[in-house]
Amino acid sequence: MFKKEKNIKPPVDEAEEIENSHDKEMGFLDHLEELRWRIIKAFIGVIVGGVIVGIFISWIVNNVLFAPAKATTPPLNIINLKPYGQFTLYLEVILIGGLIISIPNIFYQFWRFIEPALKENERKNISSIVFFTSLCFLGGIVFSYYFLIPPALGFFASFGSDSIIQDNIAANEYLKFVLSLIIASGIVFELPMASFFLSKVGILKPQFMRKYRRHAIIIILLVAGIVTPGPDITSQILLSIPLLVLYEVSILICKYSQKKEITE
Repeated sequence: MFKKEKNIKPPVDEAEEIENSHDKEMGFLDHLEELRWRIIKAFIGVIVGGVIVGIFISWIVNNVLFAPAKATTPPLNIINLKPYGQFTLYLEVILIGGLIISIPNIFYQFWRFIEPALKENERKNISSIVFFTSLCFLGGIVFSYYFLIPPALGFFASFGSDSIIQDNIAANEYLKFVLSLIIASGIVFELPMASFFLSKVGILKPQFMRKYRRHAIIIILLVAGIVTPGPDITSQILLSIPLLVLYEVSILICKYSQKKEITE
């Protein structure tokens, strides 16, 4: 008698494969659409921050950005060398000030974009990650304003001849110096958070950081010399000290991150 044929699963239809690949392509396009909206929302935050800075622009320029120049001995003389110099200076302050104010929103939009790639327990910590990332950046700005800029400007004000050469500093050059030091300090203060994420993905280990601590000290001194825009050794040392502290904190954070990964 005839044998009963076994049910053989038919091969996947070519049209179905095309449809599956189309779904994957649509998923990729959805990610691009999500990225576009996150960028738009971050840009809106910068605009809102810029409007806030624009409302108080005169007070910010006179009592915040140029206040350290008045506190030096002797006080630095800030001058304008271009017809529209003050106008462009105000626009630059509004743009960068809006960017700094909206830093928490920028970090939040970034983490919301990569949220689908995170684990369930990691998604719960997004608010904490955004908070500490913003805190590190803003902490670097505060440290730079109160502990790096005054001694650096004081060095420039007291250096050189008192009678022949007058220190008349262009307003745009002064602002460039101050803002570059502030932003650079904010970035380097992200060292603990960078160590946290590198340890989470398995790239960085606390044993490695302890083993190469001496090498890290040399690198930190070099980074401090590059970041501080001037020959003033005082500001370089003042930036190196918190970086060394942050490096030790990063070792503890890296160790804690790996322990938490093992328990999970």
